Amino acid sequence: MASDKPDFLHEAGPAAWRLAAQVVTAVGQVLLWILTGIGRLLKPLTGRLVASLYGRSAPPDPSHRTPGGTMYARPGPPAPAPRTPPLLRWLHAWRRFGRSWWYGPVTGAVLALGALFEIPLHHRQAVSLLGGFALASTVPLMFRRESLRPAAAITLGALAASLLSGQPLLATTAFAGLYTLYLLAQQLPRQSTGVLGVGSVVAVGVVYLASGSLDGIPWPASFVAVVAALGLGDARRTVETAEASMDEERERNSETLTRLNAVQHEQAVLRERARIARELHDVVAHSVSMIAVQAETAPYTMRSLSPEAKKGFGEIAGAAREALEEMRRLLSVLRAEPGTEPEVTPQPRLDRLNELIESHRGAGGEAQLSVGGAVRPLSTTIELSAYRIVQEALTNARRHAPGSRVRVELNYLGDRLAVRVTDDGSPMPVTRVEDRTKAMGHGLVGMRERATMLGGRFAAGPRTEGGFAVQAELPVGQNRRS
Repeated sequence: MASDKPDFLHEAGPAAWRLAAQVVTAVGQVLLWILTGIGRLLKPLTGRLVASLYGRSAPPDPSHRTPGGTMYARPGPPAPAPRTPPLLRWLHAWRRFGRSWWYGPVTGAVLALGALFEIPLHHRQAVSLLGGFALASTVPLMFRRESLRPAAAITLGALAASLLSGQPLLATTAFAGLYTLYLLAQQLPRQSTGVLGVGSVVAVGVVYLASGSLDGIPWPASFVAVVAALGLGDARRTVETAEASMDEERERNSETLTRLNAVQHEQAVLRERARIARELHDVVAHSVSMIAVQAETAPYTMRSLSPEAKKGFGEIAGAAREALEEMRRLLSVLRAEPGTEPEVTPQPRLDRLNELIESHRGAGGEAQLSVGGAVRPLSTTIELSAYRIVQEALTNARRHAPGSRVRVELNYLGDRLAVRVTDDGSPMPVTRVEDRTKAMGHGLVGMRERATMLGGRFAAGPRTEGGFAVQAELPVGQNRRS
């Protein structure tokens, strides 16, 4: 029989527990049904209350939908701007008030007035020792933003003195003391906050032992209130510190992403430059080198060439070799790493115009150079632009008016350099003079860009007496780019 009792208890225990759980579940379910029914009854009222506080978004107009269901903007007067919900307006107004300089004085004064109005409820006169302690516990909070620690010392000291002297505890002064502990916990280090908490608990215990001011309040409630005020202040400080750390982390991440985007952009530019360099090397450089080789070997493979033809092939080979050198310099610039200066040769200037004229003559053209005005050295950009304009004009003359006589004029004026290249037309009608402007479109665009980039003027077109003219004026004193 003794061995059956433990088995009975072992079986009855879980059964009783399951029965109790079922009872609790049934009671809870009944309460949930009751609360759900009350919620359904109050749903229209709560809906109107929430809409009045948070605002109500207007449903979309069905007439704004197409048969396929797509929304579109119906023409008509613009819809009025949505109003800010009342609750949000109140929150924004309170935040603006909290950020203003008069937030501290106003709230401190309201708290002091509340203490004075509360004193008659305890059957005391406002002009009394209790009134003095009440003002001393609340008025310093008006200056809590400017000097928190001195104001907190006065507030807490006056509250402790009031309680130790047997004065009744006011709700406003109690709130002032707890709010002061909350503010101190936000600003003090955590170790100092712990010391303040221990001191506050000891002070409350001394008040309970030395006077009867807190007899109407259970001592656990007083201790919990003090610890809760300090804990809330420390939690607020922790949250603010975490938010500041998150803001700094977001800023660092933003800077990192910016640098990463810059690096990716730079790498994309480098890849594009490498691709262009490969294309130039594989296509253009190979073709130009073949031209140079064929032009150099032509006098040896074709014995019947005249001296003029041999000279022409030599000119072609020289031009091809010069183009290859320019191509190599361009490829070195495209392949150069960031931060390194590629090896380049000096850009041509106006002192090399004679070589350019001789090259034009060697290609079978006729050209003359005339220089007017006081010759003087100009900036590299001005001379390079003038050189390229003359070079392009000579190239166009050979291409569109072969055999024409070309005249290159340079005039050094006071504030500008005038460049004029004219030809008298081709004896062979390869291209009509009226159509040369269209045929030379890209060349003219390049020359115009060089002139306008420096703030100068450019003009090109047929001449009345026949032929074609290119004229540019480059400002000498207004050179903004080098």
